[in-house]
Amino acid sequence: MAKIKKGDLVQVITGAKPERGGDRGKQGKVLEISAERNRIIVEGVNYVTKHTRVGQTQRGTKTGGIETVEAPIHISNVALVDPSTKKPTKVGHRVEEQTKDGVKRTVRVRFAKKSGKDL
Repeated sequence: MAKIKKGDLVQVITGAKPERGGDRGKQGKVLEISAERNRIIVEGVNYVTKHTRVGQTQRGTKTGGIETVEAPIHISNVALVDPSTKKPTKVGHRVEEQTKDGVKRTVRVRFAKKSGKDL
């Protein structure tokens, strides 16, 4: 079971500090996950400039130019943010029994572990 999923709030824990132009400490929502490459795209983090070829659409408008897009970042460089403390934390799983319509089911639930350090 994946520790980080699409839509989670994560914080970048490695890289250059923000005063040096880096993304360490920034928080953002996970937009996309590439599990086979172990990379994720985080909203507002790791912007790169992308040059696209100038072309024309059917209506004659110009396309292309320079645009900024979010680039993938390795999944080990981010940590899930605890919703109650808004600090990065580790993720655990526990097995719980849930009763729905009189039927008992065992379900694995994600939870935020206690962070040992105060940031």
